Amino acid sequence: MAKTYEPMAAVAPFRFDNSFARELEGFYVPQRSAVVRAPRLLFLNDSLAEELGLDLASLDAAARAAVFAGNTLPEGAEPLAQAYAGHQFGGFSPRLGDGRALLLGEVIDRRGRRRDIAFKGSGRTAFARGGDGKAAVGPMLREVLVGEAMHALGIPTTRALAVAATGEQVYRERVLPGAVLTRVAASHIRVGTFEFHASRGDVERVRKLAEYTIARHDPALVTAPQRFLALLRNVAERQAALVAQWMNVGFIHGVMNTDNMTLSGETIDYGPCAFMEAYDPAAVFSSIDHRGRYAYANQPDIACWNLARLAETLVPLLSDDPEQAVAMATEVIVAFPAQYRRHVLRGQRSKLGLGRGEPDDDGADASLAEDWLTLLHAERVDFTLAWRRLADAAAGDEAPLRALFADARAPDGWLARWRARCASESVSAQHGGAIAGRERARAMRRVNPNVIARNHRVEEALAAASDQGDLAPFQRLLAALRQPYDEAPELAPYAQPAPAEVTAGYRTYCGT
Repeated sequence: MAKTYEPMAAVAPFRFDNSFARELEGFYVPQRSAVVRAPRLLFLNDSLAEELGLDLASLDAAARAAVFAGNTLPEGAEPLAQAYAGHQFGGFSPRLGDGRALLLGEVIDRRGRRRDIAFKGSGRTAFARGGDGKAAVGPMLREVLVGEAMHALGIPTTRALAVAATGEQVYRERVLPGAVLTRVAASHIRVGTFEFHASRGDVERVRKLAEYTIARHDPALVTAPQRFLALLRNVAERQAALVAQWMNVGFIHGVMNTDNMTLSGETIDYGPCAFMEAYDPAAVFSSIDHRGRYAYANQPDIACWNLARLAETLVPLLSDDPEQAVAMATEVIVAFPAQYRRHVLRGQRSKLGLGRGEPDDDGADASLAEDWLTLLHAERVDFTLAWRRLADAAAGDEAPLRALFADARAPDGWLARWRARCASESVSAQHGGAIAGRERARAMRRVNPNVIARNHRVEEALAAASDQGDLAPFQRLLAALRQPYDEAPELAPYAQPAPAEVTAGYRTYCGT
């Protein structure tokens, strides 16, 4: 007979103020995390804990592990599994929800921001749909690595606070060591959260959720006329900015279902994600994306599609006249592609070392950026290194850039256009062109990373942690990812691409 384990007494490292549980009854199912056999802390994000104002100093190693594995319920926590639906690869699932995740509660951080504290892998819930509710060490440490990499790149993201090993086994394609992730988010409100109630025809609950979302993420709209339309516009703006940032660092989310799009504008769920190496608009790494729905180049269109699903849930709130309501929502969705293009061009200008530019420059600058990407694609050049070495070219040294191309003369025509565009911008008469070039290079190196979460390095680190219990490769990679714009000898191994044969066969998995 299997041994059962009893939860330990509560401790008080968190100061919870749980508005979701308090204000949205019926949007969740209360649920206690599973108690595990032998909790052991693998990772603790000390700087994030400090940012959150958590009082962990009084807890020894065993007590911390018990908290972050779910054996000890923090004082004031109200653990719950949130209800949501979702369009997954285009097909609608009316009942998804947190099958292996729990919102413990919310804390107000040192900057006055409300933040969710949530578990992932903490046991089965009412939404588990036959799953075991568990998670493995590798996928949970992946959440740490990619989330911290995105944070260091300045991209809005959920973040990992802790990972605790459970001392138990998880059965997937093979037996793996189990773990629980503690994730921090601005909120876990998703497009799918709205779809859950809208699909049931419960307009009042959709209204209640929209009011809560506005109060939490857009408080300036609380008393605004047409606040629900304004909410849709703000969500669209946040998503346009977010996806543009993904595109400008070569990030592929891999599973852009509507239950993985947050209204806060944070990146969530680092399952089958990857950073592109050789530039390819059709790049897909996810093992479950058989038709390329969530390929790199499709991400802006999918974001727009997901927003349309959100808009559909809000239509009854926009106007008593159904036709007018649809027209209002449609206007927001139709405007999204141009919103996205503005954001991505702003980022590309910075990456190219250009100023903001005048409106008259938009077409020419967009063409310059697009032709650069076309060149990288044709020559199978590493996306991250190409932008980084372009900064060397701005400083007067083209050799490192040309070395990335099979034909060193391939970029000649484009470089001539780029230099002409750079020269068109005002140059300080005091310093002259050479100094301006070095200044431009420095600015470019502040936005074009040297280190990204290269897929082979991530897999090496996760394999060592999962298979050998060796966290050293994970810790070294994490340290490198937290300084993406720096160049130093110890960072060099993390800046190099994988061999082409490794990249060609690389696949990522959702970790469920």
